[in-house]
Amino acid sequence: MASPISTSQRYAELVGQAPGHVRLVTLHLGNGCSATAIGGGRSLDTSMGFTPMEGLMMGTRSGDLDPAIFRYLQEHEACSAADVDHLLNKASGLLGVSGLSQDVRDLLAAETEGLEAAHLALEMFCYRVRKYIGAYLAVLGGAEAIVFTGGIGEHAAALRERICLGLDWAGLAIEPARNQAAIGKEARISTDSSRLHAYVIPTDEELMIARQTEACLSGGPHRQ
Repeated sequence: MASPISTSQRYAELVGQAPGHVRLVTLHLGNGCSATAIGGGRSLDTSMGFTPMEGLMMGTRSGDLDPAIFRYLQEHEACSAADVDHLLNKASGLLGVSGLSQDVRDLLAAETEGLEAAHLALEMFCYRVRKYIGAYLAVLGGAEAIVFTGGIGEHAAALRERICLGLDWAGLAIEPARNQAAIGKEARISTDSSRLHAYVIPTDEELMIARQTEACLSGGPHRQ
């Protein structure tokens, strides 16, 4: 996944602020997903835990679950530890709920055709993202913007809109035309009058790798 700090630095450049002065919730949404609360130039909280499986619902990962599910599956479904690990990492998330695909494009098409399981998977996905946004706005004491990145975040305008529709209480309103036009490119997708803005900022992992490699070779501090 792209560094949330690099995303926040790019946001700061776009709006003409010092990186240490912005407060953001970054949303890396792809086959793997994470949310990060950024304030004062630092990641203050992230949805990822001991492994990337914690946090948001993902393509095949479950995200947050009651830890007791492990024992339940072992005792009631005769699953080994390896079975449970495979189930929660490789057969859950969008794929597990829909029973169809981990690809959002497939699920949006199936939803249009009336497949209820695809609709449920997408609704669960958006709900979990929205819940983390609310939690991280509380962590930060408010924010200037939320930033979408990653394959889904950069290209799935329909899901961006569905996630943000429940955030009018925070002062966020999506501009539909801007949102539809922001496919794989930098853009603000919120209305001019929004108190909380929303941006799309594509990842640039190659640039980050190059910068960190340069820093290692030069013996200087890692630049993000």
